[in-house]
Amino acid sequence: MYSVSNSEPKAVAKPAAAREAEERTRDRVLGAVLEHGPVSAAELGERLGFTPAAVRRHLDALSAKGLIEVKRVNNPSSGAGRPARRYVLSKQGQAYLGNDYLDIATEALRQLGLAAGPEAIEKFAAERFARMEERYRPVVEAAGPAVQDKAEALAAELTKDGFVGSTTLIGTAKQPSTLLSVQLCQGHCPIQGLASSYTVFCDKETEVFARLLNVDVRRLSTLSRGGHVCTTHIPVGRTRSEAHVPVHAETNQSTSIHQQERP
Repeated sequence: MYSVSNSEPKAVAKPAAAREAEERTRDRVLGAVLEHGPVSAAELGERLGFTPAAVRRHLDALSAKGLIEVKRVNNPSSGAGRPARRYVLSKQGQAYLGNDYLDIATEALRQLGLAAGPEAIEKFAAERFARMEERYRPVVEAAGPAVQDKAEALAAELTKDGFVGSTTLIGTAKQPSTLLSVQLCQGHCPIQGLASSYTVFCDKETEVFARLLNVDVRRLSTLSRGGHVCTTHIPVGRTRSEAHVPVHAETNQSTSIHQQERP
């Protein structure tokens, strides 16, 4: 009787430790989906060193909790066929990773708009991103004159602020440089709930990107408007002041690969 009682704490403690380890591993998978999504199960397994069966088990569990979802992505390089399955964070997953105080901030802006008009909200957003521009500018300019290098520096700064930035070079060396572009992706938005209610935040951020990179950028998708990632199109071969001048130059190799979101 006593021997059974003495063994019970060990029987309870072992599953608890196993569950904790399982949750930590699952959080790693969720973080990898955030950073690299849209991403396949095979790519996740390779990055994390998991077997296909193990990574799919974690993906199924995260999907059952509503933290991730499947996106069908066409792969032009593979020709015709069924779209590939890629995993991305759901809106619930974005919130799970941290959107604290956004409800309070959204209500505060609503009250500001009622009291002072929509111009006050636009001014608030402009000042918020002006501070971001001031912090980012020395780092982006230190990356050198090449737009691609500047974009990679910008992505790194965005990552430090929780936006999980990455870049992809679109095009090949056979194309004129004026046709080349970089797609800057942001896998997470710490103010997504705020930007969903006030899209001026996305607009002001886009304006900052254009000024920092000295090119006319274009937003292809945003998390706040239902995209799975925020994606910004950045032309590589010309500056804003040279937009009308065709430029021919060699291309650089992409240093960061990220599946882009298309509208």
